[in-house]
Amino acid sequence: MQLLWFIPTHGEGRYLGTAIGGRAVNFDYWRQIAQAVDHLGFTGALLPTGRSCEDAWVLASTLVTHTKQMKFLVAIRPGLMSPGVATRMAATFDRISGGRLLINVVTGGDPVELAGDGLHLSHDDRYRLTDEFLAVWRQIAAGETADFQGDHLNIQNGKLLFPTVQKPHPPLWFGGSSPIAQEIAAKHVDVYLTWGEPPEQVAQKIASVRRLAAAQGRTLRFGIRLHVIVRETESQAWDAANDLIRYVDDSAIAKTQQAYARMDSEGQRRMKELHNGSRKSLEISPNLWAGIGLVRGGAGTALVGDADTVAQRMLEYQELGIDTFIFSGYPHLEEAYRVAELLFPRFPLDNQPTLEPQLLSPFGEVIANQEFPKQHATVD
Repeated sequence: MQLLWFIPTHGEGRYLGTAIGGRAVNFDYWRQIAQAVDHLGFTGALLPTGRSCEDAWVLASTLVTHTKQMKFLVAIRPGLMSPGVATRMAATFDRISGGRLLINVVTGGDPVELAGDGLHLSHDDRYRLTDEFLAVWRQIAAGETADFQGDHLNIQNGKLLFPTVQKPHPPLWFGGSSPIAQEIAAKHVDVYLTWGEPPEQVAQKIASVRRLAAAQGRTLRFGIRLHVIVRETESQAWDAANDLIRYVDDSAIAKTQQAYARMDSEGQRRMKELHNGSRKSLEISPNLWAGIGLVRGGAGTALVGDADTVAQRMLEYQELGIDTFIFSGYPHLEEAYRVAELLFPRFPLDNQPTLEPQLLSPFGEVIANQEFPKQHATVD
């Protein structure tokens, strides 16, 4: 199992939908989160993309020198980047990081934002462009020369002079719930991502993508993007979930949902249907809570509960085929430590660090004049 974390480049705080408890986000803070991810043993971290976020490529490139083993899941944007430029960026990052790049293919779901960046294609045409983009990107990244003429791209003698560390190229991750998105995932990517829908819906999506991939003679891995609110007891976890939206009022929900209604993202539509803008019945599946989606786009659900319960829900997703979890929690620095403390011991993870032996006091801290065990005694 792989567990990834999240670096919040669009803002941070203790509560949603309010400036109360807000936290300044800057390079020093992102570095703290990245180094926590690195030290605690998460596989890596997702950096978000879009005009409400800092640029993921620039930030990842600055954070890579402050970390040792974590991987960075960074977006390429078909239609906003050319395949040749994107492969050069990926190859450079992969080399300077020693093979610590994961590629997140983002087709985009907000027509207003995309228009602001100069992309005016319809939903399905954006995915057709993505199909052409990935065909060229994979060819160039693998060291081949690309000559391609499509409906959206015309590539002549495309090539990469400085190769990637990972072969044939850094892994391609991709999320998209529409039929055409699933077809493209089956054809091109290595890891198919879903947002945190109830297990039965996730199972249907995985089965569909597996069938499509099999028709292409391919197999994929599967991941899920979720928030997590884990505490020592069930009641503490649910109190924390309710506290997270304590300042969210009906007007904030209505305003947020109106903004998301303009999007043509099938995944966002499915997220909205889980709560329909209402606070009622937010536990949409055992321990799966849709409260975050009331005022946050994209991933809007969280696993909520004590560590044993959250671990059990994760295993239920794993039984469906999910082997990768991309988690986040508010605030992200503190919650990274909490997740590592409570959840990591319950799983065989692929990236656990080898920590140097440390003296641990039975009181959680070294107390003045405390008598140390003999093996730690010093000789004057």
